[in-house]
Amino acid sequence: MGGLAQYWEQGDAIGRAVAILLLLMSIGAWVVILWKGWMLTRARHDLTRGAQAFWRANSMDAAQQALAQQDREAVLLPLVEAVNTPAEVGTLEAEAQLEAQLTRRLRDSLHDVLARLQAGQVLLASVGAVSPFVGLFGTVWGIYHAMMGISTEASVSLDKVAGPVGEALIMTAAGLAVAIPAVLAYNIFGKIVSSCEADLEGFAHDLRETLLARQAR
Repeated sequence: MGGLAQYWEQGDAIGRAVAILLLLMSIGAWVVILWKGWMLTRARHDLTRGAQAFWRANSMDAAQQALAQQDREAVLLPLVEAVNTPAEVGTLEAEAQLEAQLTRRLRDSLHDVLARLQAGQVLLASVGAVSPFVGLFGTVWGIYHAMMGISTEASVSLDKVAGPVGEALIMTAAGLAVAIPAVLAYNIFGKIVSSCEADLEGFAHDLRETLLARQAR
């Protein structure tokens, strides 16, 4: 912290702008990490319990009511609501066969749910990829700024060079400190979203086959 304070005091506008940018990137990444960690944990839990409650119900209405109580993050309920919404009379959708209607509705609803689950992933990936280079730029600029200040002095000693250069190197460490949590969270969340996607696709397939079987009776 002392090195960061000295870097801030001795730095110019560009060096301070780099430090502020890294701080904002870190804050943004941690906000997304905490929010997505909480949201995906609830969604993964609701996905398991909601599917069990749905298939144990004795009717579609009862299944939808049971699912509404379990599905806090609305990962399964949109799929059920989509297939229960009748096609508007006089539209091209109504002219299609029931199988095609169900497939299209489930596909569109599944895309919407996955888009919500994947929200914030782009920011984490961007922070993880960009912040090390931002920190490196801060280091290079800090060394340049320190060397320009040293060149104006009459005598140059090792301690006068090592101090400013060491302080500038802190920006590289700061960039890595911002990037590592973002990259780890991106990989972990990506694995959770992929698992949820597989379960949602399985649920959508089973729901479609169930409704088609009921229609054929």
